[in-house]
Amino acid sequence: MASLSINSKYRMNSGYEIPVLGYGVYQTPADVASEVVQHALKVGYRHVDSAVAYRNEQPSAEGMKKSGLPREELFFTTKIPPKDMGYETAKEHIENSLKITGYDYVDLYLLHSPYGGKENRIGAWKALVEGVQAGKIRSIGVSNYGVHHLDELEAWIKATEEKEGKGKGGAISINQVELHPWLARPDIVEWCKKRGVLLEAYCPIVRATKNEDPLLQPLAKKYNKTPSQILIRWSLQMVSPQAILSWSTTVLTLSRASSPCPNLSRHLASRRMRMSTISSSRART
Repeated sequence: MASLSINSKYRMNSGYEIPVLGYGVYQTPADVASEVVQHALKVGYRHVDSAVAYRNEQPSAEGMKKSGLPREELFFTTKIPPKDMGYETAKEHIENSLKITGYDYVDLYLLHSPYGGKENRIGAWKALVEGVQAGKIRSIGVSNYGVHHLDELEAWIKATEEKEGKGKGGAISINQVELHPWLARPDIVEWCKKRGVLLEAYCPIVRATKNEDPLLQPLAKKYNKTPSQILIRWSLQMVSPQAILSWSTTVLTLSRASSPCPNLSRHLASRRMRMSTISSSRART
């Protein structure tokens, strides 16, 4: 069984790698985003998951820059907002993300949700593909896509490649969905597994709402781990049976936050943080 560490990465269909553990900034206020991102990077994270709809792309990127870490060691995700699906609006968001972050490229750009109807969904995807071709984006994918919408996108990609050539329809690298033992999504997992699409699990610790669950508590006691540690290991092993090493400790270090980051404790007390883990849908050696 291959072992994992906080520095482990998986290779996406794009050919680029993504850190197995990510730090999500959903519901992180813009006025503290830079500070908490710096702290997250200090304790070991290298992937920051933002979105246009979160309204914290700029301060999140600022925190990444202030960390002092080289750009090539960092990974930044953002997303086209659900209400702005469409070719032209997606193009505008791509340009704006680059402008406000000051980055030359975005590591991963996702369609946040399958809203807007087929024409707008496909139009937004086309804009992402063009962003990759222009060197503005390295990898692209989707979020909250069920099998129906995945099939729709795959059909468009295949039709486009038949007309224009291989790779012209883009490669789905990621499908980011809520994923945990109470929402295991076997149909989505199977679809992605067959195609080498990596599943990115948000809410892997179920926003701490299941810590006292009678199914989870015995496992925590048996293995002498916290409920969060058990759940994160489940996320990382649910498809690809590999061992988790240091991520649970890192997550707990961050979430307990007896830290030199003045605003972090207040932020954690007022808002639940979203931890984003990647669950590989490919067997790896």
